[in-house]
Amino acid sequence: MAINERLDEPRTEMIDGKIMMMSPRPTVNHNRIITNLAVLFDKYLDSKKCEYFTDGVDVFFDEKNRVIPDSMIICNTNIIKRNGIYGTPDLMVEVLSPSTAHHDKGRKKNLYEQFGVKEYWIISPVEKSVEVYLLKDGKYELDNVYTVIHKDDWADMTDEEKAEAALTLKVSLYDDFVIHINDIFKNVIAY
Repeated sequence: MAINERLDEPRTEMIDGKIMMMSPRPTVNHNRIITNLAVLFDKYLDSKKCEYFTDGVDVFFDEKNRVIPDSMIICNTNIIKRNGIYGTPDLMVEVLSPSTAHHDKGRKKNLYEQFGVKEYWIISPVEKSVEVYLLKDGKYELDNVYTVIHKDDWADMTDEEKAEAALTLKVSLYDDFVIHINDIFKNVIAY
């Protein structure tokens, strides 16, 4: 098969044996978010055991479940093979688009929970928010929703509201892996 033929093939995922078409090419904001995450993950994970991967790498949970997440972190490097990940990543990230939101918040969230993904992020470019789910006793619990706060809104907030605002999120895989919400949405603009 020629490289061009592979690039022209539609991207698919499989959940419970059912083939699902993936959305068309990502938007500019989607790409900016994934690039920002890659920079943040790369900087922190340099010389550590875990590795990060971005969009385009297949994850094979089993023969009936294969996905292509937007980003992920793998700490068990034994599951990394030449043509994909064969096993469960430690952290998986999906960036919402209008055509994938229902799938990412429903089927994929359930699948990731079923296969024991420790941490799952759902990122909304429109809302500039990150929902973080942590696996506890085999079920996802919403850890927090982190949202970019516009400077005008920040100025109108009380000291108490500012103190409660979740502006940094801690990646559960490491005790000192903390990311500021604004860094995830750097250069993401409203259209």
